Order: sequence, then structure tokens, then C-alpha cells
Amino acid sequence: MEFPPISPPDATAAAAARARQDMLAKPRGALGRLEDLSVWVASCQGQCPPRQFGRARVVVFAGDHGVARSGVSAYPPEVTAQMVANIASGGAGINVVAEIAGATVRVADLAVDADAASERIGAHKVRRGSGDISVQDALTHEETVAAIAAGRRIADEEVDAGADLLIAGDMGIGNTTPATVLVAALTNTEPVAAVGFGTGIDDAAWARKTAAVRDALFRTRLVLPDPVGLLRCCGGADLAALAGFCAQAAVRRTPLLLDGTAVTAAALVAERLAPGARQWWQAGHRSTEPGHALALGALALEPILDLGMRLGEGSGAATALPVLRAAVATLGSMATFGEAGVSDRLSS
Repeated sequence: MEFPPISPPDATAAAAARARQDMLAKPRGALGRLEDLSVWVASCQGQCPPRQFGRARVVVFAGDHGVARSGVSAYPPEVTAQMVANIASGGAGINVVAEIAGATVRVADLAVDADAASERIGAHKVRRGSGDISVQDALTHEETVAAIAAGRRIADEEVDAGADLLIAGDMGIGNTTPATVLVAALTNTEPVAAVGFGTGIDDAAWARKTAAVRDALFRTRLVLPDPVGLLRCCGGADLAALAGFCAQAAVRRTPLLLDGTAVTAAALVAERLAPGARQWWQAGHRSTEPGHALALGALALEPILDLGMRLGEGSGAATALPVLRAAVATLGSMATFGEAGVSDRLSS
């Protein structure tokens, strides 16, 4: 799976944004992280001041995982298809948060173990459910390549339709199990240090989940240097598509907000597929899953929010979008010292 070389965001626009921040009628650095985020947006757009986002788009990648039948989640696998329908009808948490944030939502069925809810939702479906990674590969090589390509096509579709900010989300019962395997494999972390409580599982389910991660992690030894092989062995069609989506956003020079554990695990693989892609991403939030913190650390991304969220769906990233909008607005709309008639700092 070949990706073109990733070009970095525009350094000239970044320097202009930093210089403008220092001219605004405020103490330098007083807006903290908002200043850094505004510089990042300006560099991604290649202009200073940056434009406010006109078409922020959430894409929720859905898929089932065979390992969910092993009791690693607090919910039965059937919930995935039910939640896809709920997102499509506008009743999920991501729909509510996205509306407040000024974003629209699309859900894509890559591997839900049910018939697609609609032709549009299932347009890129690879298979019904991915394999139980504790005992078998999640996908065939051909399915893995197809899923990555599907994620790339979805990114292209959204950017071609005018999206100027992408938000990656996930929906899949049990998906933190394969996501944790990916993170543990790529960060050389023991399962007990990477496995969390997901949807709110009890200690017995945590033990089952840890055992499943351990068994899958053992199987990754021969494929670890190969990101496509890793997704085939212990990922899933939804995670592979997410990896393709995140990488393609960088190819298309479009800023992207990452959500929780599943999305960030896929992004960790995407950075191997397309080195440098992470320059086009920000971490919307940090979830309660230890694997999420590990993945963020490996990507050197500092989350915008840390609210103890663990819903998935893109909800944490969408909640961070108003912060990103505030960063853009302050850089573009605040008066400079000269415009406001305010004295700058005393000369030393």
C-alpha cells in the first residue's frame, strides 16, 4: 500500500501566525494553547489569518470484531448495528455534540456483522465482522488492502465535497481490544499496562480482555515491521479504513482531529503507512483508556481536552472543535495593539 510522500504544513504561514499572535492586544502567550492551535490551523491552510472552518465533517467508521464474542465488552456485539442506525437517524451522542460544534456526521459500515443500514452507509463495506484476533487474523491481506483503500476514498470524498476539517470517529463493540493490541505492539507495552475497562467492564471481563490482547500480541511478532500486516493480523476492517482515512487526510493537506483509543491506534499505524502524517493531526481529547495515552505519547500529540470521556464515535474530538474554532477566531478577529490603541510592553 503506497502513499505519496507527506509534505508538512506551511512553515511560512506558521511564522506569520506566530508573529501576529505577538501583535494582538494581550500579553504574549496569554491565550496559551489557543495560540499554538491557531498557528497549526494557519499552517495547514497555508494562510494567516486562517479561515474559520466552513465544513467540519465527522466520519464514524463502524465494524464488528470476532473477539467481542469472548466477553471483552460490557455490551453484546449486536449493539454495533443498532448504534449505526442510531447515528444515522441523528440520535447518538456524536450527533448532539457535532451539532453544537458546527459539524456534520457521516457513518460508514466497513465490517458490521449485519446488512448495511443503507446503500450509502455500506458503500465501502469490506466484510461482515472481522476475525477473532485472539486465535486468527482479523482480515485477509486482500481485505486489509481494500479497507485501507476504502478509508482513503472516504477521505477523498469528503475533501472533494468541501470538508476543510475532518474528525475521525469509531463505532464497534469490542474495538478497544484490537486497538490496544495495535498500541501495545507499536509501543512495546505489556498487556496489563495497556488494557483498560472500555465500556465499563468488570474485573473478570478485564482479565478476559487482557488475555485476548496477550494472545493477539504474541501473534504480531512476525508482522510488526509491516503496518499492513499488523492491521491484517490484529486490526479489523474499520481500523484499517481509519488508518487509510487519517493518512489520506494528510495527503490531501486537510487538518484532522483524532478521537479516542480506536482512532488513535489506527493513526499510530497510519503514521507508519505515511510517515509525517501526524503533522496534520491534533488530538481532540484523552480518554480514560491507558492505551490511548500510550498512543498519544508515541505520536507526540498533546490532547486539547481531558474530560474523562470514553464514548468514542468521534465525540471527544467534536467536543474539542469549539476550542479549535476559538483559536481561529482569536487570531483572525482580535485587534492588534496598534488597531486598539493599546500600549505594548515597556521597552527594557
